[in-house]
Amino acid sequence: MSRKQVYLKKSVVISILEYAAACHPREGILLLRGRIDGESIVVEEVEVPPLSIHGVGFSSFQPYMLPIDFSIIGTAHSHPSGILEPSTTDINRFYGRIMVIAAYPYRTEKDLAIFDSEGRRLRYKVID
Repeated sequence: MSRKQVYLKKSVVISILEYAAACHPREGILLLRGRIDGESIVVEEVEVPPLSIHGVGFSSFQPYMLPIDFSIIGTAHSHPSGILEPSTTDINRFYGRIMVIAAYPYRTEKDLAIFDSEGRRLRYKVID
C-alpha cells in the first residue's frame, strides 16, 4: 500500500455513490477536483466530464475537451459488476493522480476504493 493519504469530503462520497447508482447498470464517470499537499490529496468536488460516454462495461471522456485546470486531480467511475479492483483498461487509461472506483451496490463508503496509477490501493478518510 502506498503512503499517500487521501481525504474525501463527505459530499464527494455521497455524489460518487449517487451518480453511480443513477448510471447503473451502465458505468458512470466523474472528474475529481481538489488539491495536493505533500503526501496528502484532498478531494473537494466532483464534476461530470463534457461529452462523457456511459456504457455497459466501460465509461470514458475525451481529455482534450477539458480546459486546462490543475485542480482536476483524478477520476471516479463505477463498476456495476461489484468488483472493487481496477481493470487493466482502468490502469491504462488512468488520468490524474488518483482513481476512485465505486462498486455495486453503491450504498456506503465501503463500496469505494482509491488507487494510484500503478493500481495500488490508497488509504482514505472521509472528512466534513
